[in-house]
Parts: sequence; structure tokens; C-alpha cells
Amino acid sequence: MSPRSAFIRPARPEFLLILGSGLTVILIVGIVTVLLTREHASALLAAKRSTTNITQLINADVLRNVELYDLALHGLTAAATRKDLPQVPADIRHLVQFDQATAAPYKGEVLLLDKTGAVTADSSTLAPIPRNFANRDFFQVHQQNTDAGLFISRPFKVRCDCDQVWRIAFSRRVSGPDAEFAGVAVATMRLAYFDQLFNSLTIGSGSINLLNSNGILLAQQPLLERDMIDKDLSTRPNFKRMLREGNGSFRGVSSVDGMPRLYTFTNVGTLPLIVVVALSSDNVFAAWKRAALLISGATGVLCIGLLWLTWLLRLELRRRYRAEAVLSELAATDALTSLANRRTLDQRLHLEWDRTQRSGEPLALLMIDVDHFKDFNDRHGHQSGDEALRSVAHVIDSNIRRPADLAARYGGEEFAVVLPQTDGNGAGLIAEHIRSAVEHLPPVVGDTTPITVSIGIATWDKNNRGSLEELLLNADRALYEAKRSGRNRIVDAKGVQ
Repeated sequence: MSPRSAFIRPARPEFLLILGSGLTVILIVGIVTVLLTREHASALLAAKRSTTNITQLINADVLRNVELYDLALHGLTAAATRKDLPQVPADIRHLVQFDQATAAPYKGEVLLLDKTGAVTADSSTLAPIPRNFANRDFFQVHQQNTDAGLFISRPFKVRCDCDQVWRIAFSRRVSGPDAEFAGVAVATMRLAYFDQLFNSLTIGSGSINLLNSNGILLAQQPLLERDMIDKDLSTRPNFKRMLREGNGSFRGVSSVDGMPRLYTFTNVGTLPLIVVVALSSDNVFAAWKRAALLISGATGVLCIGLLWLTWLLRLELRRRYRAEAVLSELAATDALTSLANRRTLDQRLHLEWDRTQRSGEPLALLMIDVDHFKDFNDRHGHQSGDEALRSVAHVIDSNIRRPADLAARYGGEEFAVVLPQTDGNGAGLIAEHIRSAVEHLPPVVGDTTPITVSIGIATWDKNNRGSLEELLLNADRALYEAKRSGRNRIVDAKGVQ
């Protein structure tokens, strides 16, 4: 039997190569993923810091201006409770009532309403135009609640004002001598103030919003939709979260345009106002996405290149191992018969002998010699002799089936068969199959004498004390006895005295 080439040898190196390359790719991808994740978090943190600074600036500016309006209201309510004020001239009375109102920016009207809602004093004129605001929220809330404090109305447009701009009203209750409801002091502010304030802040692709605690939108820059001012957003999930948390940042989807945004919000002091800066997520992460795309592309090219080089190296390893296997087989194979050569036989015998000594399993050795081969060569020539040896080798190889069995050319016209885990009976059966098959080989043209072989058998089992050398010697003696006693026969070394 020809020695088996170990084509599985590349399996472990290939596995280690592929495993190493795979782990390297995973490590590279993991590191890049971690770095990109950190950069993503950094971009988000930077955006939160930026929007927080903006909300704080708006918070401070709005508080300062609301304080000016509230100061004007306090001055008006204090003047309204003075009993001596009706007796002074109208221009002096007007100056006392509205001396604090001139400092407020984007100021609209500052009015004093009586308990019926009628205008009794107007900052814009000594003789107020007859009007009544009893149906407005800023009047009704003070009429119904003695502890309303500073009230900020919903946005409205004054019908008599030719410019028809949006305004909001700041109002305080005016109480009589016995704390009864005596009227309302009202100061209006044009919402253009918030437009000017918001436009002075650069936030990129996003919006700045001002809402009251009831969810009414007071100002937005830029407007995401028409007619957004005075719109009720109290039912929107984002507003509910802002109202619940008071201040902070979160990422959510806009209920107006459905775009993902980063919301940063804060209450304006103790006022019922909420400032919201909403940045587009695309804008927040635009630089990060460009960097991520570039880095991911470079990483992908690197990983694909590494895997491609690994594949080429794997193919090269396979080619090398195939070449080594061919060379190894040529070094272990007899060139004429393609059976194992003497060197391989010696290695296998020592290997199987050591294994047999450990396991106690039997070991059988067949020594086979082609009968009268010298005469055959003399009659038919060396070429026919070589062909005859190949035919005998093929018969021997085809009669041993197990992977551990080995057939080898011992030298000249002699062959040897190693049969691990085989006792004398099994070895004799195999030997008889070989002898019979060789005897029935087609004879050479012009020759009526068939090719035959003589076979000597030697076995070792756990009851023996002999050595490997003795096993070889016993097989050789049995072969000599088979040739001496007539050839074309099998002799077991146990029967040789």
C-alpha cells in the first residue's frame, strides 16, 4: 500500500492564519467602533453644552426684561392705590403712573383697567381711548384669583393697532383698600423682541422656542410652520417631558416635521416660561458622519485588503504543503511499485511496535518473495520483470484494507506487509488471498509458468517476550522455509523449528 500523504497538515496552520486574520479584523473594527462611538458621544456632549449656553443666555435676557415690565406694573399698581393722585393735573398723574414704563424694550401699551375691564389710564396718551378688556385672559385670571401674581398672557393681536403684530401681556392685580378686586395693570410687549433675541444667536439648522407652562408657543425662530404662534403644544410628548423634567437635554422626534432633534430646555427663573433650543440631529452629527464615513471606508478597505492577503497566503500555504506532500510521498515511495520504500517500512515498524507494546494488541508481519524471479528476468528481460513486480505490488496493495496496514518493497523482488492488531489467523488469511491472487495473474505471453510468491508470517502478542529484531528474523526464517519447501506457499514462523 502506498503511504498516505498527510494532506490534513495545512489544516491547523490555515486555521491559525484565518483565526489570526479574523481576530485582527475584529479588533480593528472594534477599536474603530469604540473610537467612533466616543466621537459620537463627544459631538452630542458639545451640542448639549452649546445649546445649554444658548438657553442660559436667553434665560438671563428674558428674566431681565420681564423684570423691567414687572417694575412698570408695580409702579402702576402703586400709583393706582394713591388717594391723592386723582387731584393732581392729568399730565403729572400720567407721569407718576407710567414713569417706570419707558425703560422696557419693545414696549407696547401699558394700561390700567378698572374692575369692569375698562381702560382708565394709557401710557401712550393722556386721554385713553375707551376700550374694554374684560374678555381677555389677563383680566379674568386676576378677577378670579387673588394670588395670580405676575401673569403672562397668550399671544394676541390688538385689533386697533395698524401693524397687527403679535404681542403678549404682563399683568398684575390691583386691589382696593379692603383687598377687593379693583382692576388690572397691564403691560404689553411685542414678540419682535424674541425674534430679535433669537436671531442674534447662531445655532445652525434648528429652532429656538419660547412656550408658557400651558404649552402655548409664544415665539419661534425660525418658524417651522405657518400659524405656529399661539399654537397649543401641551399634548405633544416632547412638551410633556420638558414640563416633567424642568430642564435638561434629550433626543427626540419633532411632532411638527417628524425630524430627529436634540432638545435642550430650561425654565425661565420662576416664571411660567420654558426656553427650548431644538437642533437638527443631522446638523449635530454632520461632521461626525463625514469623519465616520471616511474612517469606516478606510477601515473597510484595510480589512478587505488584510483578508485578501490572508486568502492569498492561504493559497500559497496550500501550494507549498502540496509540494511538500508530493516530495514527502516521493521520498517515502518506491519509484517502481509505488509502494512504501524501505525507509518508510522501518519507520512504520518501529511506530507500530511501540504502539503494540503499550496496548498489548497483536502485530503481524508478512515477508513476501517472488519465486524464481531471476530466471523470469533472464527469460523475459528486465522490462517484463519490472512489470511483473508492479503487478505483484498491486495485488498486495489491493488485499490490505485498513488504513494502519502498510505494504512496502523490502528490496529486489521482496515485499513486506505490516498488519497491526492482527493475529496469526488473520495474517494467514490475508497471506493466502495474496498468494492466490498472484498465482492467478495472467502469465506473460509465450510463458506457461505462472508468477507465484512465497510468504513467511511472524506475529507478536502479549504472551511473547521477543523484540522487533526477532520479529523480523522470524518472518525471514519463515519465508526461507517457504522457499525451501517448494515455493508458492505460506509458512508461519510458529511452525519453524
